[in-house]
Amino acid sequence: MKKVKNRGAFVLLIALFCALGLALYCARYVLHGREWASFSGGGTTMGLLYDRNDILLADAGAKTYSDDYTTRVANFHVTGDYIGNVGTGALTRLTGELAGFDLINGTYHPQVHKAHLTVDANLNNEAYAALAGRKGSVQIVNYKTGELLCMVSSPSMDPNTPDNIPDGAYLNRAISAAYVPGSVFKLVTLAAALETIDDIYDRTFYCGGSVMVGADQLNCTGVHGNQTIEQALANSCNCAFSELAQTLGSDVLLAYAKKLGITESHAIDGIYTTAGSIDPYEKGNINLSWSAIGQSTDLVCPNTMLRLVSAIGNGGTLVEPTMVGHGRSQKTTKLLDADTAEKMASMMNYNVQYAYGAGSFPGLNVCAKTGTAEVGDGTDHAWFVGFLDDEAHPYAFVVQVERGGGGLSVAGAIANRVLQKAVAN
Repeated sequence: MKKVKNRGAFVLLIALFCALGLALYCARYVLHGREWASFSGGGTTMGLLYDRNDILLADAGAKTYSDDYTTRVANFHVTGDYIGNVGTGALTRLTGELAGFDLINGTYHPQVHKAHLTVDANLNNEAYAALAGRKGSVQIVNYKTGELLCMVSSPSMDPNTPDNIPDGAYLNRAISAAYVPGSVFKLVTLAAALETIDDIYDRTFYCGGSVMVGADQLNCTGVHGNQTIEQALANSCNCAFSELAQTLGSDVLLAYAKKLGITESHAIDGIYTTAGSIDPYEKGNINLSWSAIGQSTDLVCPNTMLRLVSAIGNGGTLVEPTMVGHGRSQKTTKLLDADTAEKMASMMNYNVQYAYGAGSFPGLNVCAKTGTAEVGDGTDHAWFVGFLDDEAHPYAFVVQVERGGGGLSVAGAIANRVLQKAVAN
C-alpha cells in the first residue's frame, strides 16, 4: 500500500512539473513568439517593409533592400539589417509581423505580408544629404499624432555592401547615444523656473559678460545688460541661467530633468532609447550653474529632446512617438502644464523672431532653441531643436551634429532644409 502511495505521489509530481513546464512555455510563447518566428530557419519570413508612402525599403523574403542606393543608405537605421547589427531597425522589431505571425496560427500564412513605417523615405534622403557626411542625426515627428516622419543617423552604410562599413555606422545616433546638450538644456531649466519661481516675470537678470559663482568665474558669450527672462532665453545668457540655477538648486533641476524624461530611457515601439544623465551639485558650486546651462557632466539623448519640444508644441502633452504603421499613437504623457508650455512656446518663437532671424526659415513659423555645446577638446556639438507652430504641419524637430560648430549656422541650416522639404510634401 505504501508503494502505491509513493508511486501516486511520484506521478502527481511529474504531472505538476509537466503543468508548470506547459505554463512556462505558454507564457514565453505569448511574450516571445514573434521573436521565435524570426529564427524559424526555414526562410518562412516573406514580408515587405514600406515607408508611409509605399516606397519599398526591404523584401524580407528575398533578404534584399531598396533598389535605390540613396534610400538604402539614408534609411538604414530605421530599416535595419537581417542579422540584427542595428538594434533599432524595423527588420528586427517587426519580424513577427513580416512573418505573418499570430498567437493562434503561428506563421502558417502562405501570403506575403506587408508592414509600413511612419517615416518618409524621401524626407530621410533629404536629411541625410543635408548632414553631408557629418556625424549626427535629424528627427522630425508630428507632435499631434506621434508619427516619426524622419529619423536619420550619420554615418550610415549601404547594407548591400556590408564589407565597407564606416566607423560608427551601426549606431543610431538619434536614439542610441547621449551628448553634451549645451544651451538646448536651458529649456529644462526654464520649465523649472516658470513653474517654481513665482516672480519670474518680474525679475531682471544682469549680464556683464561674466559672473562670479563662489570663487569661480563663469563667462557668457556676450554682454547683455539687464534683461527679462524672455530676453535671457533669446540671448542664451549664461549669467542669467547661472542665477536661475543657484535659485532653483540641484534637487529641483534634477527633479525636472526626470519629470521631462531627460534622465530616463523611453520605448519607441519596443525599441529603447539611451537615458541621459545629470549630476547633483551644491548651491554655490559653479558646476551647478554649468549644469543648468547644459554643460558640466550633462548628457542628453537627441530623441529625449524631441519628446520635450513635441510636448511644448502640443500644449504640454506628449503624444508618444511611433514609427510603425499608420495613424495616431494611442499613448500620451503629460510633461508640462498647458500654461507653462504656452509660455515656453511663445519664448521659443521670440528666439527666432528677435535673435535667430525669421528670414533664416522662410515661410516657416519656427519656435526653437539653439545649442552650441562645448565638448572640451576645442570643438562644439551643434544643436537646433523646436517645432513649427502650424496646424497644417505640426512638426517637432531635433538636429544634432557632433563637433559640428555653431547651433544656428550648422544645425539650424540643416533643420531649415529638411523642414522646407517636409512642408512641401
